[in-house]
Amino acid sequence: MKKLSARRRHPLAAVVVLLLALAATGGLYAAFAPAGKAQADETAQSLAIEEGKKLYAVGCASCHGTGGQGTTDGPSLVGVGSAAVDFQVGTGRMPAQQPGAQVPKKKVIYSQAEIDQLAAYVASLGAGPVTPTDKQVDPAGADVANGGELFRTNCAQCHNFTGKGGALTEGKYAPDLEGVSSKHIYEAMQTGPQSMPSFPDTVMPEQEKKDIIAYIESVNGDETESPGGLALGGLGPVSEGLFAWIFGLGALVAVAVWVAAHTAKAKKS
Repeated sequence: MKKLSARRRHPLAAVVVLLLALAATGGLYAAFAPAGKAQADETAQSLAIEEGKKLYAVGCASCHGTGGQGTTDGPSLVGVGSAAVDFQVGTGRMPAQQPGAQVPKKKVIYSQAEIDQLAAYVASLGAGPVTPTDKQVDPAGADVANGGELFRTNCAQCHNFTGKGGALTEGKYAPDLEGVSSKHIYEAMQTGPQSMPSFPDTVMPEQEKKDIIAYIESVNGDETESPGGLALGGLGPVSEGLFAWIFGLGALVAVAVWVAAHTAKAKKS
C-alpha cells in the first residue's frame, strides 16, 4: 500500500493518467464513429463522377472538349459548377440541337439521376456554384413585396415586370418564367446562363433570391387575377399603352369621321 501511495504521488502520475484517458477516448471514437458512412458517401461520389464522365463523353465532349476545356463549338466547363449543369441539362437546353443566337428550352432527355452524375463530373473539373438544396429554393415565408422590388430593379428590363419574357438584340430573348421551377430560377440567378448576368450570394444573398422566386410565383400562379381586367398577356405598360393608343385612338378617329360625314349630310339636306 505504501508503494502504491508513493507511485500516486509521483510527478509523472497525472501525465500517465491523462495519456491513458486520451488513448481510451480515441479508441472508443474509432470504434463507434460513423467512418463507414463517410467512406460510403465518398465511394458513391466517386461512382457518380465516373458514370458522369461516361455520359459526358457521349453527349457533351464533341462540343465542350474531352476534358471540359471547351472548343470552337462550346465554352469551357471548368469552374461552371454543378448548378450550371443541373440548369442547362435539367431544362433541356443541353445537349443543344443546333448552334444559334440562343439555345431554347426543350424536352429533357436525361433522367434526374443522370443529370446528377453529369453535374458531379463537371463539378470535379473545377469549383463552381453548387446545385441548391430544396430548403434553399423553398419560397415559403419569403417577402413577396421585396421580391417584386428586386425583380423590377434587376430583371424586369429583360423578362418584363411579370416575368413574361421579351426580345433582346441579335435574335436573343429573355424566356417566359411562368411554369419554371423554383430550383431552375435559383440556378439561373446563380450561374447567369447565356445573356443573363449572374447574381452570386455575394451580390444577391440567398434570402433575396427566395423573395424573387416568391414574387414570380405570385404573379404567375394559376389563381392570379388582374385587378385591371384584361391582362393583355401581362406584357407590361409599353405594350398595353400601345394597345390603348392604336385601338383607342383608332376608335376616336372612326367616331370623328362618322360625325363629320353625318354633319355634311345634314347640311346638304
